[in-house]
Amino acid sequence: NLVVPGDVLILREGDIVPADARVIESISLHVDESALTGESVPVHKEIEELKSETALAERRNMVYMTSTVTRGKGRAIVTATNIHTEIGKIAKEIAEAEEKVTSFQIEVDDIGKKIAIGVGIIIAIIIITELLLHKGELDVIILTAVGLAVAAIPEGLPAVVTLALAIGTNKMAKQNALMRKLATVQNLGAIDIICTDKTGTLTENTMTVTNLFYDGKHMFVTGKGHETKGDFLCADQKCDYKEFELLLRCAVLCNDARVDKESGKFKGDPTEIAVLIPSYKAGYNLDDTRKNHIRIGEVPFSAERKMMSTANEFKGKKYVYLKGAPEIVLSKCNTIYENGKIKKITEKDKQRIIAENNKMANGALRVLGFAYKEGLKKTTEEEMEDDLVFIGLMGMIDPPREGVREAIDDCRSAGIRVVMITGDNRLTAEAIGKELGFGGESINGDGLDKLSNGDLQKLVEEVDIYARTSPKHKAMILKALKENDHVVAMTGDGVNDAPAIKNSDVGIAMGIRGTEVAKEASDMILVDDNFISIRNAIEQGRGISDNIKKFVNYLLGANLSEVLVIFIASIIGLGFPVTVAQLLWINLLTDGLPALALGVDPPAKDIMKRKPVSKNYRIINSHSVYFMFSLGVAATIPILFVFSVNLNDILKAQSIVFTLFVVKEMVKVELVRSYYHTDISANKWLTVAIVSSLLLQLIVLYTPLNEFFKTKPLGFADWLTITQSVLLFLVLHTIFMKIGNAIIFKREKDWQLSGDSTVRV
Repeated sequence: NLVVPGDVLILREGDIVPADARVIESISLHVDESALTGESVPVHKEIEELKSETALAERRNMVYMTSTVTRGKGRAIVTATNIHTEIGKIAKEIAEAEEKVTSFQIEVDDIGKKIAIGVGIIIAIIIITELLLHKGELDVIILTAVGLAVAAIPEGLPAVVTLALAIGTNKMAKQNALMRKLATVQNLGAIDIICTDKTGTLTENTMTVTNLFYDGKHMFVTGKGHETKGDFLCADQKCDYKEFELLLRCAVLCNDARVDKESGKFKGDPTEIAVLIPSYKAGYNLDDTRKNHIRIGEVPFSAERKMMSTANEFKGKKYVYLKGAPEIVLSKCNTIYENGKIKKITEKDKQRIIAENNKMANGALRVLGFAYKEGLKKTTEEEMEDDLVFIGLMGMIDPPREGVREAIDDCRSAGIRVVMITGDNRLTAEAIGKELGFGGESINGDGLDKLSNGDLQKLVEEVDIYARTSPKHKAMILKALKENDHVVAMTGDGVNDAPAIKNSDVGIAMGIRGTEVAKEASDMILVDDNFISIRNAIEQGRGISDNIKKFVNYLLGANLSEVLVIFIASIIGLGFPVTVAQLLWINLLTDGLPALALGVDPPAKDIMKRKPVSKNYRIINSHSVYFMFSLGVAATIPILFVFSVNLNDILKAQSIVFTLFVVKEMVKVELVRSYYHTDISANKWLTVAIVSSLLLQLIVLYTPLNEFFKTKPLGFADWLTITQSVLLFLVLHTIFMKIGNAIIFKREKDWQLSGDSTVRV
């Protein structure tokens, strides 16, 4: 808080940069900017002037607030502080991002208001009708009206929604996806585009040597990541590591990576760890080799030199081992190791090595060249890095994670497009994309800068791979996709990714690599940084959405039949088919165990074969309204008929209707589940809930409780009547649904996808 623009910062190893500043002196100054740029390797800082349009991650003459000096020292003039710094701009953008409100939250409020208004009107009509036309008793009318209001309003909705969300998010957590905001679960079912990072999400985030070139032969290395088991294959035949021992020795000695003795894990630069692994696979004794070959000098790697060399002494002789960019290493070599001998390197040899390097590079491999020499006189840079013997090449790549391709294929089957956004070069991105089945076009980030808004909106519909991108490009891509009415999930891990994460429909932060700022801006955190967890979360999210829809359809359909029966019976002068206590008991049973059990229904087997729901999809839409209408009317007709023919014994009539309501609601649960393609046997808790509810109803009928509820025990004939009424209800519902399919919704192709007219019980 004491630093102002114009101040000179003196930077040393371990310092946290307090402001954005222009470097004016650099003595091997290296700064970790990973939180800001996502670049995992410390950046070497220089004083040279750069163009103003230079990308943030490539501004090597600037240091930024919150970054850390990892090596060297230097000085810099402060250019911006506090909110005006790059990190401050990101914080401001996050703060200004609008809080997400899902369509479900809006709709639940709307449903409540509309039901309250509708019930109020119906109650008013019932009271007026009973008082003026049928001269009913005022206290009975008011009690029934209050009971009807309680029955009609779905007071169980918040509890079941919360239960469904809690159980669903618990399942997600077990599958490595932590939901930070429950309401956003609803958006998971509507996602139609996933914008994902490549490194660590689609790939292992572990560089792996897969190819060797030595003594004119090309070899493949099996095994992934830091696995120390694998084979060396030459023309599909296993080969002995002794054939290329010199290459392994160079990779071991010209290397600062090591194994931590306490944790047993590799420590060091990812590339150096990668070139060390083949030695373990070969059974090469690293400790003995390093112990016997004492390091007596070194020239460290730098971005300018693109190579590293060490001087080692073994049995009184001095050797040099060098690794680096193949073209640089080759320029330092006058001889080549071939067929166990050292010979003069020819132009043909160089062309063959360059061709092999290009072949690996075109396959998206990062390639290193290796060289050595014997008989070192001085441990100076000039002496060590001249007149060397070329040994060979190692090609490495960060391979795709196991199972990711299948997860991406599942997403495509579910109507979800997967887009890769990476800072890596285009060749690498395309090679990984090819392995994972990406079929769209690719483009570099700088190509996006040249596009107009309209052109970008068209481009994002065609491009599946974005390479050499910055967080600014992520924001541009997200904005264009949202303007095209897509529901977008965006992944990220750095501070600079936070605005895009915050502004997406579902923001996903990485649990392992992610910064706290990215996690705070997110809706969901991937514990294992794995794309497969996104696919699993979408499946669970769709299942949760289905369960909420089931409950709303079930409950409102049940309430509709209760309202219709009482309303119509009142209007035509039949009296009240059920008492207030019976009505409240029906409401308790239907809003109770079965409704709660619907909240734990597993996702339907075909849930990842369906297309995403529309961004503006409403739970209460024309299809669901018709479905609830079908349920309500199909139930009302047999109930009113049974009540009217048994009016000579009002106690018996009310007992039959009372029980018929309960049985009919238990059947209706399965009809609703059938509508959403859910297997009847998939939810044991629902079976328990239905059986328990029916047992409770029997207790009310056949115990002294029947006096309180004003019922009488039912005989065989009464149960036969109930059975016939339920069958009639099923027949009527099936007819209504077939009419809806054939006439009302015949032009809407997605009707059969969202609902089924066939009764399956």
